[in-house]
Amino acid sequence: MLDELLNFLKDKKILILGVGIEGKSTYDFLRRNFPEKQLFMSDKSTNLLEKYAEFLEDINLELSMGENYLSGIEQYDLIIKTPGISFKNVDISAFQEKITSQLQLLLEFVDVFTIGITGTKGKSTTSSLVYQILKKQGKKTFLLGNIGEPIFDKIEELEKESVVVLELSSHALQYVKNSPNIAVLLNLYPEHLDFYASFEEYANSKFNVTKFQKEGDCFIYNADNERIQKYPVKTTDYAVTLNEITNQKNVVYIKENCIHCNDKCIMNLATPLKLKGMHNVNNIMFAFAICDRMNLNLSKAVETIQNFEALEHRMEFVGEVGAVKYYNDSIATIPEATINTIQALKKVNTLIVGGKDRGVSQNELEEFLRKSAVENIICLPKTGEFIYYALKNIENKHLFIVDNLQEAVKIAKQVTQKNTICVLSPAASSYGYFKDFKERGNQFKEFVLENIKMAK
Repeated sequence: MLDELLNFLKDKKILILGVGIEGKSTYDFLRRNFPEKQLFMSDKSTNLLEKYAEFLEDINLELSMGENYLSGIEQYDLIIKTPGISFKNVDISAFQEKITSQLQLLLEFVDVFTIGITGTKGKSTTSSLVYQILKKQGKKTFLLGNIGEPIFDKIEELEKESVVVLELSSHALQYVKNSPNIAVLLNLYPEHLDFYASFEEYANSKFNVTKFQKEGDCFIYNADNERIQKYPVKTTDYAVTLNEITNQKNVVYIKENCIHCNDKCIMNLATPLKLKGMHNVNNIMFAFAICDRMNLNLSKAVETIQNFEALEHRMEFVGEVGAVKYYNDSIATIPEATINTIQALKKVNTLIVGGKDRGVSQNELEEFLRKSAVENIICLPKTGEFIYYALKNIENKHLFIVDNLQEAVKIAKQVTQKNTICVLSPAASSYGYFKDFKERGNQFKEFVLENIKMAK
């Protein structure tokens, strides 16, 4: 399976750019297959030798760290870039053609069936759901990429009959020149504007999931999203819509309270599900489109969907204190996600909101909250401050500015009405305040669970 890839790599002067989880995975893969090859690694961080002591023992490794980590980058034959490295405001014209990634190398050199799932929101849930459906139907399946393991951690285990489900961020897709066999674009909203020069650049990265598809490949797209509607599609592609479409061959839609695939009702919306909210119904519809394209058993897929639990940090029930239910929705990093969560949970009395300002407008969320039944809005820096000043004079709204999550949970305990819900749904990134959304969610859960212990 890997002969073509290894032959391509063996004589290249390779730079591993970025030494996070994926960069370390790339190093391990190259060392497994080329034990004595001279390798080069580069990262802005200056503490890599403290974190990875094995690098000190590798006499065939040259490591560049610090602010000048991009210096001399054009001298390499191949630059295996990790998704987290941003080239915003960097002139890459001298080395752009040398940029590759684990994803690109998999798609280009490994003959295996791939399903690539991307979107501003919902990709982790949809990828995990599709993975479980495939496993339950006897497919040799791997979940890799943004949510699963790095591709190179499992690449030696891939076989001709394997199916690889890839959760793909815009960062992973930005420089690819190949696309998956089935490409899924769930939605497209402004996000990561601190990473890209413009929203258009971000959107173009997302569209790379389908841009390089070959004859026989399939694009499954959100027909309700205006930004996606403008993209040209083929007659063999699948549209997913909450509305009925009758003039298209391959379509998953809702009619008479039932999810249909073409003319067939697959699942009644009254079916009890552990996934809550219409945004998750939309994710399920994309899973059905993939199932139909792959000729899977749709009835068995419904059984898997019914038993599928929501992922951690996604409308995750934490516990109950004083007849108030607490939910962790730390994954909500854009306003649209927070709106979906409030609509899905229905009885939200207190919202904890706010995070890093990445230039994403909060106007839609502010307008939604203005009209909503949410009474208490606890605002974290920095974007929470914008919401506070936009809504602080609204009648029947109680707004609070806090410095940290612990203070937010303390106030929530005091003000949230019994038999209602308090939810952390920040509508903003965690970066600058936390390592990532997981650390933010875990910290929130710790504070809630402390209150539960004290109440016993």
